[in-house]
Amino acid sequence: MLLLASEFLNLAKFHPVIDVRTPAEFELGHIPGAFNIPLFSNEERAIVGTIYKNTGKEAAVYKGLELVGPKLSQFVSQAKEISEANELLVYCWRGGMRSQSMAWLMNTAGFRAHTLSGGYKGFRRHIRTSFYQGSNLIVLGGYTGSGKTYILNEISKLGNQIIDLEQIAHHKGSAFGHIGQAAQPSTEQFENLLGLQWLAQNSEDMVWVEDESKAIGRVFQPEPFYIKLRNAPVIFIDMPVERRIKHLVDDYAGIDHQALEDSLGRIVKRLGGNNYQEALLALAEKDYATVARISLNYYDKAYLYGVGQRNPNLVHRIEVSEESYSQIAVKILEYVQNQKIS
Repeated sequence: MLLLASEFLNLAKFHPVIDVRTPAEFELGHIPGAFNIPLFSNEERAIVGTIYKNTGKEAAVYKGLELVGPKLSQFVSQAKEISEANELLVYCWRGGMRSQSMAWLMNTAGFRAHTLSGGYKGFRRHIRTSFYQGSNLIVLGGYTGSGKTYILNEISKLGNQIIDLEQIAHHKGSAFGHIGQAAQPSTEQFENLLGLQWLAQNSEDMVWVEDESKAIGRVFQPEPFYIKLRNAPVIFIDMPVERRIKHLVDDYAGIDHQALEDSLGRIVKRLGGNNYQEALLALAEKDYATVARISLNYYDKAYLYGVGQRNPNLVHRIEVSEESYSQIAVKILEYVQNQKIS
């Protein structure tokens, strides 16, 4: 059965999804949760493509059959390993011959196979369109080290919708943000992951996100989503610097000394030569608090500059001190309700 992207994604909540594109195509970006059962290897796809270009479709189809034929039983075996109900979903790049061929094989082998109209290209179009629609954002802001991610999670526990951009990006945003994180996805895959979370939100309620630059490490937020973020109301958590330093030390100290040194090197021009040398000396002596304090001199100024580019009427500052993250979350939500922020 041929399904629209919305129908396909709804069924994907219950049944496995097979991406039949090459491993290289899959690595660049895919529907989150999909299994890669490639009809062709990277090299085989190149061979078929060259034949198609130089000789024509018929010769390319014959070559494709020659390459795929010996793998048919393997494809079915792989499908049986991932499909408990003998129902699955299949897609390729445009919803053409590759996905149709795999669906035919699976139907012949006793599965009920569905294909995606427009293929992965159609899915990408569906995702990109979704960022122009949907819920209103409300942004949790604050200086580096304010524990915004922890507060965001507490807001979620209190029954509110959140999207954790840093979790999706595998990066905490600063020059140090990659430390202790898994490898980042491609920007395309980041958009795919974000898009599915965005589509899952109740559009009648606000969605909380952490204040982020357009670039989060090496990935970039989709333009329409970032515009929403920049034009949304901001709850600015004003937390004392000593508490923020302690938070940063707890997060980064002792994880990877060389990574910390390399990260300082990335912001040497912004820190200034003397501050950079002082930070390196402190790092060598494992005085992580001093490293954090010197780094915050730059990051605090940078964050204030970014906030200054927003509409001041949309920035709401809340001072916090010794409250726990859960108490801060309650304080924020009470403020939002009292001020009727939406």
